[in-house]
Amino acid sequence: MSLAALLVLAGCGLGGRMSAQECMERAMYFESNRSSRDGMVAVGSVVMNRVQSGQYPRSVCGVVGQKNQFASGVLSRKMNDRSLPKVREAARSVLRGERHPLIGNAMFFHTAGYRFPYDNMQYVLTTGGNAFYERRKRHLVTRPVPPRPIEGITGR
Repeated sequence: MSLAALLVLAGCGLGGRMSAQECMERAMYFESNRSSRDGMVAVGSVVMNRVQSGQYPRSVCGVVGQKNQFASGVLSRKMNDRSLPKVREAARSVLRGERHPLIGNAMFFHTAGYRFPYDNMQYVLTTGGNAFYERRKRHLVTRPVPPRPIEGITGR
């Protein structure tokens, strides 16, 4: 594992209480509605894009815990249902390097079906109940409307 990867995984959590694994699980659990592995990996890919961008905190927990960026209570609410083993496996896989093949450099998403009046949103994927996008200069946006959902792609 590279030094950069170790730094990303180290020091996560508020006061060091949570691991990168736990924070990634929480982002996937609360943001993808656990609807599909595809959606969870897409959320995890966005988290890792932010960690590696230099524009956001340099740890998974730092990114997930950033105010007003992820679901309210993402680091404190209870997670309890039968999907937890699937969430844990997807989080582990993303932390080991798996990325959704269609996410590219996207660092943003919102609930699928919502519309926003902004003209800088380049949509790359709709899956797991979310529409994923990159922010671009207006004249570089070629896909201003989210694509139809693609379910069943696992990224492998």
